[in-house]
Amino acid sequence: MPVLTRHAPAGGPRTERHRSAPGRPRPLAVAVAVLVVSGSLSLTVGVADLGLGALLRGDLTADQREVLLVSRLPRLVAIALAGAALSVAGLIMQRITQNRFVSPSTSGTVESAVLGILLATLLFGDPLPVARMGIAIATSLVGTFIFLRLLEHLRSTDGVVVALVGLMFGGVVTAITVFIAFQLDLSQMLDVWTTGSFSGILQGRYEPLYAVLVVGVVGYLFADRFTVIGMGESFAVDLGVRYRQTLHVGLVVVSVMAAVVVVVVGAIPLLGLVVPNLVTLALGDNLRRVLPVTAVSGAAFVLLCDVVGRLVRHPYEIPASTVAGVVGGSSSSSSSCAPPGGGRRDGHGRAAGRRRPGPHDHAR
Repeated sequence: MPVLTRHAPAGGPRTERHRSAPGRPRPLAVAVAVLVVSGSLSLTVGVADLGLGALLRGDLTADQREVLLVSRLPRLVAIALAGAALSVAGLIMQRITQNRFVSPSTSGTVESAVLGILLATLLFGDPLPVARMGIAIATSLVGTFIFLRLLEHLRSTDGVVVALVGLMFGGVVTAITVFIAFQLDLSQMLDVWTTGSFSGILQGRYEPLYAVLVVGVVGYLFADRFTVIGMGESFAVDLGVRYRQTLHVGLVVVSVMAAVVVVVVGAIPLLGLVVPNLVTLALGDNLRRVLPVTAVSGAAFVLLCDVVGRLVRHPYEIPASTVAGVVGGSSSSSSSCAPPGGGRRDGHGRAAGRRRPGPHDHAR
C-alpha cells in the first residue's frame, strides 16, 4: 500500500554490514553522549535548586530528593520516551511509504489521535488513561489507514504532493475535532491535548509511556521487513515477505506510538519528520542500523528543546512543542528546498546519486 512501487536493482539488496572507518566515532555512541549531556541539563534546570554536583555526590536535602524523584526523573523519562517514540514512528512511516516527507504529524495520525481523545471524553466523561489511550490508538490507526488508501489513488509520485495530501487530510480531521469540541464547549481542552508540554509530568502520570518500549521492540524486529515492503508489493512477495501482514504491523506500531505520546504529553510537531531525515541523510537507509540512532537522537532532541524552553523565560516555561516546532519547521523547510537525492546516502553510508525515474515507478 505504499505510495511508490520500486523494483530492486538486478543484484538485489546488498546485505553486508557497514563498518565505521577507523578513528571515526560511532553514530550511536555520539547520540548517547548527547543524550547523557541533555539529560543532565534536564535534571538540573528548573525553579528548584538542584545542582549537578549535589546529584553526583548524593548530597541532597529531603526537599531536593522529593523534587528529583517526583518531578525531575519522571519528566526526564517521559521526554526521552516521547522523543524516541515519535522519531521511530516517523522513520517507519517513511520507510513503508518510501517518502521522506511522511510522518505522524503530516499524515493525519496525530490529528486522529486527538479526535480519539475527544471521543473518549464524550463517551466516558473523565475516562481512565487506559480507555482514553485505547480509543486514541483505534482512531489513529483508522486515520493512518485512510491516509494510505488516499495515497493508493494518488497519481503523482512527488514527495511534496504526498505531504500536502497528508496535511490536507489532517486539516479535515482537525476541523471535525474542533467543530465537535466547539459545540460541546471543550475547545480549551483541545489546547491541552495538542500542546506537547512536560510541565505537568509527575510521578504516576507518565507510566503509560512505557508501552512504547514494547512496540519499539516489535518495530526493531520487523525493521528488515519494513524495508522490503517499502520497495513494493511484488518485490516483497518475491522475497517471501507477507506484504499485507507486515504493513499492518507497521501501521499498528506507528499508531500506538503516536497515540500514546499524544495522550500522555500532547502533540510534538514535526519531530517524526525532521529527526529521521537527518539521521538517514548521515547514515543511510538501512532501517535496522539507523533505528536505534534515530530513537536516541529523537530523545536527545526533545530533551534539548525542553531545556531551552525552561531557560528562555526562566522561571516560566515555553512548551517543548513550541521550540520543537520552530526548529523542525526551519529544518524541514531547508530540506524541502534541497535537490532530490542531494546528500542522501545508501544503506551503507555511501553517498547516493540522483536516480532517474524508471518505467516501473508509479502511484498505487
